[in-house]
Amino acid sequence: MPSGSSSFTEEELDYLNGERRLARIATVGKDGMPHVVPVGMWSYNAEFDVIDVTGMDFDQTMKFRDVARSGRAAIVIDDMVKLDPAEVEKAGGWDSRPRGIEVRGDAGALTEPQSIIRIRPRRIVSWGLEGAMQRNARTVKQAHR
Repeated sequence: MPSGSSSFTEEELDYLNGERRLARIATVGKDGMPHVVPVGMWSYNAEFDVIDVTGMDFDQTMKFRDVARSGRAAIVIDDMVKLDPAEVEKAGGWDSRPRGIEVRGDAGALTEPQSIIRIRPRRIVSWGLEGAMQRNARTVKQAHR
């Protein structure tokens, strides 16, 4: 269940505010082709309950131009969790399991005070955060902020 006034659950917020993880942002080019690239400079912005993404010369990138034109983006933030050796056999021989969060939504290409893409959640899917086989998917009702 989402936390207080946030669209994200407590487990999702803990994950988003935890250690730094590589993410992938997806946009759609003007020709309709998907564009997915890794990003390392992202953060959860609690003031607006959004994901902010930035980088060097960010306003010069294709992802920034795509969002400025389309107003939409998605981001996946994930990693692999090492399993306890006793769990490996139950996991079919795998020594780790995936966990992460996908956020799809309306996005803005902002230039002040710095160039960022701001993703306002419309759909959130998380997996492996509340337990190994737990998946949480929901559409988010947008509050005006």
